[in-house]
Amino acid sequence: MSVWIGVDLGTQSVRAMAVTGDGTLLAAASRPLTSHRDGPRHEQDPEQWWRELAAATREALRDVPAARVSGVAVAATSGTVLLTAPDGAPLTPGLMYDDRRADAALVNELGAAVWERLGYRRMQPNWALPKLLWLLREAPEGARLAHQNDFVNRRLVGHEVATDLSNALKTGVDLIEERWPHEVFDALGVPAAMLPAVVRPGAVLGTVCASAAAETGLPQGTPVIAGTTDGCAAQLGAGALTPGNWNSVLGTTLVLKGVTRQLIHDPLGVVYSHRAPDGSWLPGGASSTGAGVLTRDLPGRDLDALGRAAAARPVAGLPVTYPLVSRGERFPFAASEAEGFTLGEPRDDVERYAAVLLGAAFVERLCFDYLDLLGAPVDGEIVLTGGATRSPYWNRLRADVLGRPVTLRENAEPALGMAVLASGGGAGMVRTREVVDPSGADLREPYLGFVDELEKRGWLPSAAAAHARERTHR
Repeated sequence: MSVWIGVDLGTQSVRAMAVTGDGTLLAAASRPLTSHRDGPRHEQDPEQWWRELAAATREALRDVPAARVSGVAVAATSGTVLLTAPDGAPLTPGLMYDDRRADAALVNELGAAVWERLGYRRMQPNWALPKLLWLLREAPEGARLAHQNDFVNRRLVGHEVATDLSNALKTGVDLIEERWPHEVFDALGVPAAMLPAVVRPGAVLGTVCASAAAETGLPQGTPVIAGTTDGCAAQLGAGALTPGNWNSVLGTTLVLKGVTRQLIHDPLGVVYSHRAPDGSWLPGGASSTGAGVLTRDLPGRDLDALGRAAAARPVAGLPVTYPLVSRGERFPFAASEAEGFTLGEPRDDVERYAAVLLGAAFVERLCFDYLDLLGAPVDGEIVLTGGATRSPYWNRLRADVLGRPVTLRENAEPALGMAVLASGGGAGMVRTREVVDPSGADLREPYLGFVDELEKRGWLPSAAAAHARERTHR
């Protein structure tokens, strides 16, 4: 049976997995990565990306017969870029996805018409195109743009490579026409010669060259497949691959990603869409709420024990916390002034814990209500992934709030998603661990009270609040 290699080049580590076509994990390995942070600055060493990727793949492939390895794909952090020399050598550090030293004003002024047509309306300072302009101030002649996985893909094949539409989204690629919008780049002073060619995720970039084979353990001649951002890779790993299906990732923060046949246009600009390998669209959004509040507000507490205690209490009458990890909300509405709050008075740490979980579930429900308002299909399978799925209580609570079953996967790592992509999208590689049905608890009234409070504070637009009420009463 063929073996597919998926690599996740993340922020804190690089992880490689060897997976068969039926989803059997043969081996996995990871290596740590080092960041350099200082206020808005966040950089990494591109050479370390390559060294640790090579070490991780060598270990993962140690006991895998070379003849069975059929392809490799690499995921990377969204919006991470650097400049390279024509031979691929790094000229700058990698500016990471959350580096905020750039200014997006000029990008949004000159590219407004294109960004509007693409559905996301405006770029943020940490997006890749503002960072590229920042890097160009001192760029030597002949410098080339490279996204994080472009850099290592070039090392793998030994020559220039195209970039994928997914990683190029935040660099301003026209996802509809699948090309760079040169009219915008010319106005910004970005030389066309520095931009890589663009392909869809899943395209073949080349094959592993002899020198890369020696370093990585990947057999020479192995096809190297264009990857995606880590968020899209996790969605592939979760098996949310058909229109109407959604992957809800709840860890430190909440991220939703789904599939639509048509591009979604969002007047608030909080939902933006990647392009799928088959040409469909992958809309999604990232909230500023999530489990990070538990670490902050209940430090050192045994969360598993709190979950067991909460499960023994009735849900009715629980207080509700709006669990903002930091000031400001990004999805399902944009409100830079938003702050966390609690409706009701928790009696103890069990209720403080449950209030956070309930509030996060309400935000998740509101995200789906907003996506429905935009015309996105939301009637398919909902796959829950992320650290929050370790809590049986939270899984059940989310099913109750959504009023529908939710699916848990055995493995939904971005590295698995890249193995799925390298294999041509084999859904047989994705395995279900459990389907959680609602318990029957009716949480519509507290949910609508939460929606009312967000609207009253001026953060949630009235149209979104009205649609949430209408959809709840259907």
